Amino acid sequence: MVTRIGVSGWAYDGWRGDFYPRELPRKDELSFISSHFDTVEVNGTFHSLLQPPTFREWGERTPTSFLFSIKGSRFITHNKKLANLGSALANFLASGVLDLGERLGPILWQVSENLHFDEERIDRFLGGLPKDTTSAAELARHHDERVEEVSYGPGENHRLRHVLELRHESWLREETALIAKRHGVTLAFSHSSEWPYFEQITAGFVYVRLHGPGRLYSSPYGRDQLRTWAERIQLWGDADEPADASRFADVEPPQRKGRDVYVYFDNDEGGHAPRDAKVLHEMVRG
Repeated sequence: MVTRIGVSGWAYDGWRGDFYPRELPRKDELSFISSHFDTVEVNGTFHSLLQPPTFREWGERTPTSFLFSIKGSRFITHNKKLANLGSALANFLASGVLDLGERLGPILWQVSENLHFDEERIDRFLGGLPKDTTSAAELARHHDERVEEVSYGPGENHRLRHVLELRHESWLREETALIAKRHGVTLAFSHSSEWPYFEQITAGFVYVRLHGPGRLYSSPYGRDQLRTWAERIQLWGDADEPADASRFADVEPPQRKGRDVYVYFDNDEGGHAPRDAKVLHEMVRG
């Protein structure tokens, strides 16, 4: 099983002169990221539809082993609130995401903190997500005119993994865990001071988002905290759980011999994210 540790986004002015050399051209920031980490979480896809040349360029600037976790469209999660999607999901998939090929990692669906639990809505949404790139390309063909340039990927079939990040306490119930488990979707372990934290394993991999232990997006994790995260990551990778796992439901995880673990630092202000990611990476790799 594989553990990947990286950061959420990479275009931050505040990282210059700290993580990035001051003289580094902006076009080389992604290559620099990929020389330090083996994965990154993409924020731009959350805010707007990108175009195929962008995804292809990302692939050209990173090693074949590098992985991009992609944030699903905000139009889907916040505007449409996961319902009545029409062509919205097809547009997202047709915008070039599939051009990443083997570099395409989990797709993160960050649900609005204002969206409360709705069993029928979430079951329908998760059931409609494509499980591989072939079915994703077929779905993408139903796009509409809002996609300026269309691409359905290189034509090679790969598994797709989906992650749901929930931020309202109304989701902390057994039905949520059962629905996610039935659809093979992971619930993000999303750590912050602003919303509930839980460690409910519902699929064959674990996805951790670290937004900062204090002030949201701008507080660092100390070495003792990072060591605790390293210990938990080791257990999750071994298909185990910490003795004090923060479950919200008595629903057993799917049985596995091991689990892939993805960890992304989102405490980007002040350059904390890459510093914390580097320390945690060293702790986990020993």
